[in-house]
Amino acid sequence: MRSLLDDQPLKVAEDILATAARGSLRKGDRLPTERDLAAELQLSRTTIRNAMALLEDEGMVSREVGRGTFLRSDPGNGVISSIYSSRRASVEIDVSPTDVMAARKLIEPAALASVVENATINDFDEMERCLRGSEGAVEYEEFEMWDLALHRAIIRAAHNPLMTTMYSLVEESRQGATWGNLKRRNDSPERRDTYRRQHRAIAEALRNRDGRAAREAMQCHLDTIEGNLQRSSNE
Repeated sequence: MRSLLDDQPLKVAEDILATAARGSLRKGDRLPTERDLAAELQLSRTTIRNAMALLEDEGMVSREVGRGTFLRSDPGNGVISSIYSSRRASVEIDVSPTDVMAARKLIEPAALASVVENATINDFDEMERCLRGSEGAVEYEEFEMWDLALHRAIIRAAHNPLMTTMYSLVEESRQGATWGNLKRRNDSPERRDTYRRQHRAIAEALRNRDGRAAREAMQCHLDTIEGNLQRSSNE
């Protein structure tokens, strides 16, 4: 059975840490830019960005708007492999898109009350970065990457570690083959535009600390996704 975790971001994340270690970087130092890392590792900036998101999720780096990305631990620690080996053992399960949507509809709208209460300016800036990335995406893969990043940013803005860990399993399930194939089949420019408008409505309601509007916008968004997936599975 194919694992729900994609090994490439993990490998690239480890390569980034190895590059930092070779450069004698330590905790608190600034990493090279995505452009520089992409050139050094001969990878696309999107691939580097996905790996950086993984490192940020694990608390190994922090991104500061206007300043760059900083190490939060020494790059030679090697902790990322142990974290992901344990995760890989826990998610070797077959998750259907129906199961994924049921979990998302339970977790994501409910999380928004905590986001309204606890989100910081940096959290809202990260949401805006993801929105702009999505709005500039041309290819399906890039759009999906920013879609994942936005929903991750929203959940992380609740500042509830348990909730973030629970949602990480949902996110990993979204990267499985079944979900990916179904999403790709129902992809279209029109649907992407709909999702972009819905994403921005969610983010604006959160920035305005309007929990009711945010929850309604999220529920509308998830209902739209579920309907599109159901239509695609019946075609």
